[in-house]
Amino acid sequence: MSALDWSVLGAYFLVMIGIGVWSKGRIRNVADFFTAGGRIPWWLSGISHHMSGYSAIMFVAFAAVAYNYGLAMYVWWALTIGIGVGIGAFVWAARWNRLRSKHGVVSPLEYLARRYNLPTQQALAYSGALLKVVDIAAKWVAIAILLKGFAGIPILWGILVTGAVTLVYITAGGLWADVLTDFGQFIIQGIAGIAMFIAIMTQLDGVATLWTMWDKLPEGHGDPFAGPYTTTFFLALLFIKTFEYNGGMWNLAQRYMASPSGSAAKRSALLSSALWLIWPLVLFIPMFAAPLIVPGLANAEEAYVRLAQVLLPQGVIGLVLAGFFSHTMAMVASDANVISSVITRDIAPVIVRKVRELSSNAQLTFARITTVTFVVISMTIAILTEGQGVVLKIVVDLVAATMGPISIPLMLGMLPWFKRSGPTAALVSWAAGLTVWAYVKWIVESTDTAMVVGIPLVTSLVLYVAIGLLKPENREDSDALVDSLGSDPEAERATATI
Repeated sequence: MSALDWSVLGAYFLVMIGIGVWSKGRIRNVADFFTAGGRIPWWLSGISHHMSGYSAIMFVAFAAVAYNYGLAMYVWWALTIGIGVGIGAFVWAARWNRLRSKHGVVSPLEYLARRYNLPTQQALAYSGALLKVVDIAAKWVAIAILLKGFAGIPILWGILVTGAVTLVYITAGGLWADVLTDFGQFIIQGIAGIAMFIAIMTQLDGVATLWTMWDKLPEGHGDPFAGPYTTTFFLALLFIKTFEYNGGMWNLAQRYMASPSGSAAKRSALLSSALWLIWPLVLFIPMFAAPLIVPGLANAEEAYVRLAQVLLPQGVIGLVLAGFFSHTMAMVASDANVISSVITRDIAPVIVRKVRELSSNAQLTFARITTVTFVVISMTIAILTEGQGVVLKIVVDLVAATMGPISIPLMLGMLPWFKRSGPTAALVSWAAGLTVWAYVKWIVESTDTAMVVGIPLVTSLVLYVAIGLLKPENREDSDALVDSLGSDPEAERATATI
């Protein structure tokens, strides 16, 4: 990297810290820290929702899949998310928002104690928090590997520097800082992504590269399904991503909760869906074409780094690296914020009575302390692994293990069609999903990723619905909660006036 590249990267870090300082002035209480008080415009919420799905893993492990299999990478990843978020725009987005606007919910799991009971809420909170710690540790390692590839900086220092900057702005500015960072990431990714796209076009056949490169690439690179990424795998991912990206991944629910209204949340989801369907193609075209520019790589995870080093001028490489940092830091900040909300609002008050009695200022301080603790623990795990194991498979397996079974009672619990499913259905479906995952993964030792990803979620879904039908547990307060999520407060007031 040149001095210009380092200057660009340094300027990026200063901007991130500046965002945190500016956002701190907008944080007056815990609701502002976790949901921005419902004041984030729908377009900013939509961009943030979209960008929160990226991390440096995309440019390491996902780039390796694109290098080895081609178009299938876009189909099973971006396309499934785009369709899933589009479905969620009409089913869940507005309901998440109404939990905040009507019931003062700050944490995505806060409503579960009323919808089911306290044990259900606690089971989902603990298992999800454990997943997030390991998931984010993998993301720290991914960005450190990229930094090492570009600049030769040791893994340890890459993790420490990235984590320190992230801690400054997310602890100070909460969700506001997170969302604004996502927007900055959107701008940086746009410039860097388009620069790489143009560089590939220039290096190969110009615009014609879009259709001529497929004949030059290894056989099967133009197929939508290739290798282990089959039609079954696509359907399994579509199923799980629909739940995961509409709230099962808790931080994304916060984007909807932070919008001004349910209708605004729906618009933000539609914007995110459109971005998922279109923008990843721009990012992945260079990855698809990488075998033509840097053929024969022994480690395909280095593909994007090598492309940047070969094709991009000084300064732009620094911008690309800043984009990598932005991806990971924004996702970590997002997860740190939502985990802090779960611990602050759902876990700690149950364990320690004094937490329930904290003043408004003390709650905000406690939220910041929790955020720091989460980030430090995830960094420690990443450092102890010494950079080993940044593999797409690990992340997919972890999400399959817990996010699917967590998502079913969390997401379906908001819908009126599942009022009959109560605490028994929620807990049994969660426990059975985890058990089935362990059986498929460790007893059967299945290498079929579609089975490992899809079966736990299907198991949880079937049991949740079946137990609700066979052992209904309707309660008046629970049913009233679900019914209240069907319309915005403004719409109800207008109807009452008429």
